[in-house]
Amino acid sequence: MVKRRNREFKIMKNINHLYKLHGLIALVLQQTTRRQIQSLAETACSVQKKAMLYVHWSYCAKMCSYCNFNKYIRNHVDNTRMTNCMVKEVETLIKFSGITEIKSVYFGGGTPSLAESGMIASVIQTVQSSVTLPENAEITLEANPTTTERDKLKEFKDAGVNRLSIGVQSLYNEDLEFLGRQHSVEDAIRCISDAKDLYPGDVSIDIIFGRPNQTVEKWNKELQQLLSLCDEHVSLYQLTVERGTPLFKWVQNKTVILPDDEVMADLYETAVEVLESRGFDQYEVSNFAKNGKVGRHNKAYWEGEEYIGVGPGAHGRFTPYSQGKHLREARVQILEPNRWMTEVENQGHGTKLAKPQSQLEQLEELLVMGLRTKDGINHETWKKRYSSESMTDLFYNQNIIRQYINSGLLYFDKSGMRASKKGLAVLNPIVQDLLNLLNDQWSGG
Repeated sequence: MVKRRNREFKIMKNINHLYKLHGLIALVLQQTTRRQIQSLAETACSVQKKAMLYVHWSYCAKMCSYCNFNKYIRNHVDNTRMTNCMVKEVETLIKFSGITEIKSVYFGGGTPSLAESGMIASVIQTVQSSVTLPENAEITLEANPTTTERDKLKEFKDAGVNRLSIGVQSLYNEDLEFLGRQHSVEDAIRCISDAKDLYPGDVSIDIIFGRPNQTVEKWNKELQQLLSLCDEHVSLYQLTVERGTPLFKWVQNKTVILPDDEVMADLYETAVEVLESRGFDQYEVSNFAKNGKVGRHNKAYWEGEEYIGVGPGAHGRFTPYSQGKHLREARVQILEPNRWMTEVENQGHGTKLAKPQSQLEQLEELLVMGLRTKDGINHETWKKRYSSESMTDLFYNQNIIRQYINSGLLYFDKSGMRASKKGLAVLNPIVQDLLNLLNDQWSGG
């Protein structure tokens, strides 16, 4: 296999850290001018009042060595109180948003498969009683193999869940132990089998690459086993070193050595080749699907649609129309569960921060998220956010962008702007250059 240059691989390094779906912070902040506010208000009024719902269950049974998400270990969880607060915040934030339809629901965490199925059912029923929830709406639950016996998987289905995302992470027991996972390979295999029986065609598997001592040969063998087990969706994540985690300390102390840049690049390239050879389409940097079974909820994130975040530490992006506001807000809920519940009980929601997003910030997010996908950003989506100048006017004739186009890394055509397959693997500098050009144009306009 041809080795990639170091510069090329640095694009993939920490890609999941840079582009986290929940809590993405714009790289450059800009005050919104009166002209921009008027433009945004006009755009907001023309957009259909639909959004997605993200529900964050912040509890875990154990801390994983690599994870820095908002999660808490509790021996006892007051499920009744938690359920009541989830329901109340769903009602409140839906009312604030003024939306008429929830397009999809995603239960993430933490470990939401630790929650009682009654909480899941209550949230779904609350959505149905508050706004329209289409019959074919995607309702996803993240699950760990240790917390999903067959009976519980059936309970989640009866509650209204129609798609599972299973955190397998590895098919080697020694690596699962290193990652801090509680399940075994046997647990994972059993969970996948049960899930496929109950949710045929709607089971996604998460797996992590870049683990210590991982070689291309060993990874290839693991992928072949994974594909003999899995359904029609795979999410592929590079192991990243996050501050505040045991893994960070181990790497800093050099007690753990992760694969170098060249090996990391080869591991990623191998995964793409193996998955595509088995009929999976890479529709986003880290996501692969067969038979059109793309994750619709996450796809809506990447396309810049609005979403409501509920639960401790949840993030959202929506316009609170019913409060007389016309700017989309970046919202963050209180992190600590008990404090969050107290606030919800007192005022109906536990919002910690609600910051109006400037037009520039929205465009930055659209660039960062949209270019992760195979389809990229279409002209119509860009125009909804910024009607003054098209993507073509802003970027097409810029020298650095022309270089990307001429080298086959970036496409511009009548549908929009997107990275080529080769460009998806070296995405970071392309996005950074587009952000720089956008900011230069903004500050000079």
